[in-house]
Amino acid sequence: MDVEALRALWKQEEGAARIHGWDFSHIHGRYEEEGDLPWDYGAIVRSHLRAETRVLDYDTGGGEFLLSLGHPYHLTWATEGYPPNVALCRQRLTPLGVHFRACRDASAIPFGDGSFDVILNRHGDFHPPELYRLLGEGGVVVTEQVGGENDRDLVELVLPGLEPPFPHLNLETQRAAFRRAGFQILRAEEAFRPISFYDVGAFVWFARIIRWEFPGFSVDRCWEGLLKLQRMVERDGKVTGTIHRYLIVAGKS
Repeated sequence: MDVEALRALWKQEEGAARIHGWDFSHIHGRYEEEGDLPWDYGAIVRSHLRAETRVLDYDTGGGEFLLSLGHPYHLTWATEGYPPNVALCRQRLTPLGVHFRACRDASAIPFGDGSFDVILNRHGDFHPPELYRLLGEGGVVVTEQVGGENDRDLVELVLPGLEPPFPHLNLETQRAAFRRAGFQILRAEEAFRPISFYDVGAFVWFARIIRWEFPGFSVDRCWEGLLKLQRMVERDGKVTGTIHRYLIVAGKS
């Protein structure tokens, strides 16, 4: 283990940690996650879409998943709040005829009551009463979320002792929140699955991108922890942690 060479390499990854849309291609093939979730989010969403469905994707990122649906653009709405992604959506979605609005407040989405038949939210913010307001009668919300225990074992390896930032993000708590808002729960599942990194540089890039899970992470601050990860890679070929996901499909009757 040439520690100075590793430091230079990891510093390079730290400096490269920028993201365009929700594009993890920089570490493609160097890490793996979500390959074995017990549900298929895309298939679930498509099962609720019809030719005339008015669909909103809240916190769309760069619109990547939304565009993959191939839904008629004139019946497609999207919001995003992260400024670089807002600019990207305006370049990517608006010229196609998708109705895009910038929005950072999940409790004040700038559309009228009953505007949509289906609302999508994947790994974004949400406020069940606002979703209920926006849906028409018979409408459906489909959301897949990152749970509060996501990557906690990895966080503990490099930033030991940090309190979980989102303890309320779990299926039990959020299912109850949807019910209080008036929804009928049509489907609800929770899963814990592995996430693997095949080199520590990929982990460094990831931890710098996911700042809300790894607050204050840097190569210098977490040096000893990163060396521990390097020994794991040399021994096992990878570093493995645990992701936390939950799915809720809720209807407005």
